[in-house]
Amino acid sequence: MKVSSLISGMLIVLFPVSLFSQPKIRPSNTKELYLLAEDIKKVIDNSKAHVGVAVASMEFDENFSISGTDHFPMQSVFKFPLAIMILHEIDKGKLSLDQKIHIPKDSLDTNTWSPLVTDLPNQDIDITIKDLLIYTVSKSDNNGCDILFRVAGGTAEVNKYIHDAGIAGMTIVATEAEMHAAWNVQYTNWCQPTAMVQLLQQFYRGKLLSKTSNDFLMKIMTESENSNNRIKGSLPPGTMVAHKTGSSGTNKRGLTGATNDVGIITLPNGGHYAIVVYVSDYKGDTEKGEYIISTISKMIWDVMVKG
Repeated sequence: MKVSSLISGMLIVLFPVSLFSQPKIRPSNTKELYLLAEDIKKVIDNSKAHVGVAVASMEFDENFSISGTDHFPMQSVFKFPLAIMILHEIDKGKLSLDQKIHIPKDSLDTNTWSPLVTDLPNQDIDITIKDLLIYTVSKSDNNGCDILFRVAGGTAEVNKYIHDAGIAGMTIVATEAEMHAAWNVQYTNWCQPTAMVQLLQQFYRGKLLSKTSNDFLMKIMTESENSNNRIKGSLPPGTMVAHKTGSSGTNKRGLTGATNDVGIITLPNGGHYAIVVYVSDYKGDTEKGEYIISTISKMIWDVMVKG
């Protein structure tokens, strides 16, 4: 397990940036941040899971990570960078939100998570890219995801776009259908927590998309039907969180490959921070992973609110 910080002599320096959401760190904060890292490490040690955490301010250049450069399977978290690329193509005029996609019913997988199939059963579907994005991001629809991969030109094109945007610590090579075909395929779609937090920063700061596209993606991530038991689980009611989850489920050996959540949280003072928590390769069910994420998220929230 690795912890990155600029607290000289206390923590191993791996990600050379300052910490958290204030332009100046008061001396009293240094101890709080050190204690936070130690407390999170205890949660991780007790979990007996591979856990990665990254946090970054949206307004300032402060960052914090634990095992931030380790590789973790993303699962459906990769629908967030996929959505960014689709919206980038819309901003360039190559696609439009109102553009309709024809989906023959025989091409839809009825044995995967798909609210699209539930809502429109046993029929060919004509659907706009806007609605496909809502199904894919807000409802984590696996059919919608793979249709958008085809619209984007394949996983290789999405992977290239993300790397060209300067996000090196992320690889997207397999679709949802390919991941479902074999357990180990999920590990080919990997991400470093620090890379995802960097992508969240670039997105929020408007470095990747137009304001219209940014606002749309923030909206559908905030209105998400993804599990509220992770990043949001222990936060005060009404806290605004724009997020995307990812889940592998649990295999026959009782191993869960991935329970993840990444997102942007709005603080009571109007500030924002990105948070990434990946929980991987542990004995237990999804609920155990969700508890780990919500516990770590609340610990970070408490420090960020104190500012």
